[in-house]
Amino acid sequence: MTAKKILFLVGDYVEDYEVMVPFQALAAVGHQVHAACPGKKPGDKIATAIHDFEGAQTYSEKRGHDFVLNADYASVEATAYDALVIPGGRAPEYLRLDETLIRLVREFMRADKPVAAICHGAQILAAARVIEGRTVSAYPACRPEVELAGGHYAEIAIDAAVTDGKLVTAPAWPAHPAWIAQFLKVLGTEITL
Repeated sequence: MTAKKILFLVGDYVEDYEVMVPFQALAAVGHQVHAACPGKKPGDKIATAIHDFEGAQTYSEKRGHDFVLNADYASVEATAYDALVIPGGRAPEYLRLDETLIRLVREFMRADKPVAAICHGAQILAAARVIEGRTVSAYPACRPEVELAGGHYAEIAIDAAVTDGKLVTAPAWPAHPAWIAQFLKVLGTEITL
């Protein structure tokens, strides 16, 4: 397997599991993984949020861990990376307002590079207008945004994922086994036991 260079676009109150678990899993199998945030530099921290499903009409939210960034957002270029990951949580709702971030997402999609988004990460895909005609999963509350951006919302189980070309999406962190496995396949990562 050839190691890939993968960029995570993150911000304060990104969902804890949705950044920590895939970041560590991708690094564990040998990929070079970078996390960058608008307005922050390597070594800076972002706050994460833990979202849980506890029987209310929507998820609950608690303060998570600090996550240390290892890439300089100001110098990130899509051409330097093989793939992109967009975690969910509350961060996408304001990250989608950053014009540079939207440009980066468009560049990854135009170049047909592997892109993985989970949960509210679909808000960024919708804002970038890169999902028209594509099948996309997301947290159910993001369905209207997916559809308004011309995407076909995949109504799948909370622990499932969907791949459309090189775009891998899932509704929330319970889908990590399916979402990460499908993303690894799109990346060309082979794991033998």
